[in-house]
Amino acid sequence: MGNPLEDRFERARAVADAVLFEGYVLYPYRASAAKNQLRWQFGVLVPPAWTAATGEHSVQRTECLLEPRKGDRLHAELRFLHVRRRTVERLGADGGYTEVPELDLPDRVLVPWDEGHEERVLIHESLDELTGDQAAVHAVRFDLPDSVEYEPVTDAEGRTLGRLVRRRKRLTGELRPRVEELPGPYRVLRLTVGVHNTTPVPEHTAADRETALARSLIGTHLLLGVPGGRFLSLTDPPEWARPAAASCRNERTWPVLAGPPGADDVVLSSPIILEDHPAVAEESPGPLYDATEIDEILSLRTAALTDREKREARGTDARAADVIDLVDAMPGAVRERLHGAIRGLREITGDGTEGGTGGEPLPAAPGTGPVLPQGPGHPWWDPVQDAEAAEVPDVVVIDGETVGAGSRVRLTPGARRSDAQDAFLRGRHATVEAVVGDLDGETHLAVVVDDDPGGDVRRAQGRFLYFRPDEVAPLGEREEEAT
Repeated sequence: MGNPLEDRFERARAVADAVLFEGYVLYPYRASAAKNQLRWQFGVLVPPAWTAATGEHSVQRTECLLEPRKGDRLHAELRFLHVRRRTVERLGADGGYTEVPELDLPDRVLVPWDEGHEERVLIHESLDELTGDQAAVHAVRFDLPDSVEYEPVTDAEGRTLGRLVRRRKRLTGELRPRVEELPGPYRVLRLTVGVHNTTPVPEHTAADRETALARSLIGTHLLLGVPGGRFLSLTDPPEWARPAAASCRNERTWPVLAGPPGADDVVLSSPIILEDHPAVAEESPGPLYDATEIDEILSLRTAALTDREKREARGTDARAADVIDLVDAMPGAVRERLHGAIRGLREITGDGTEGGTGGEPLPAAPGTGPVLPQGPGHPWWDPVQDAEAAEVPDVVVIDGETVGAGSRVRLTPGARRSDAQDAFLRGRHATVEAVVGDLDGETHLAVVVDDDPGGDVRRAQGRFLYFRPDEVAPLGEREEEAT
């Protein structure tokens, strides 16, 4: 029999690795590339003494809601990267080693590089012991000491040519879990876990970011599990739990339900905003460490690197070498799958209701484009409906007012199904360009933000923002006059 919680954790780790190694080594995967001069962008916790100088923080805080039900123990896993500064040394004729900027080998070019070593800190505690004053006793402390490691570099005949030297700085920290029972008709606990970098720093040490990274937790995130319990989604909580969900305070992280849809006993708290039950795409051939790129484009670009560039990438980092090998050995059928995938289809009948072709499509977040019907004579972006598609009204009624093309509205996206962009759009005024429908039979408003300097270009190219009717409010006469 397998361990169900461990299976859930393993699935969550696959997603978490995309967070942990986000931006770890960017295309073209060489240490010399401009993009690889500024790394480690997410989940960075620096020593407390260096927060002001670096602009980073030393604490990450996760709060989420839990119905304990039959669960009585918290299993938590803190994961982060610890920098190991690697230098390259050549073996001299006298038997001594000299630090060099590179060591050119037939299969790779070794250069200095900051490697990320994965660290884990585990918690297995009774929920009762994490309640009230007892919680302070159960702070989990870790201390990773200074270290130096040597790895010989040999040629095909086994002769030593040099060595790699990896130095790691001391890193200390704490996990501070705490449980609080909330008032209400149902038994709900608020689980708080603080992650603290407590590393002492040498006096009179320059507090620049490069120095601080060697003593930092990087890509910091948490896996939380309570077998027999039920975590509540903070993105879409039950109606009765909305006030409690709104009171949760998360700092530099966001907890979501992990595991397959329907599972609710594991949470992934990530420094990158995710939706509930995130999963790695089935078409993904493997980690490419550059989530700002599309896998298909990234694979094609990597395949086009010269032999010298590939040797440099292989010598930069073992994970970069894995990417080069992955792309070089990628079958054509695998590359073809990267071109796109349909998750599911729904048939829209003539009366606008759903028919059954099965499968749940991926929901479109507000602010992104739904699938627009296409028809003969219409460009792909044209809001005009296909004659064969479900009929969509020209106007909708919102708060008792008729809204259609040309209407002025205020954008009011909520927390549910929102993305990070919506936080910047909330409260902005916009003009409705069209009322459109998607393949799920839902109605959306295509809008252009009024003070967008590229508004004319958006209209010309059809690059609209899309919101549901309940995510906008008609501008009243006073707001119209104010603008």
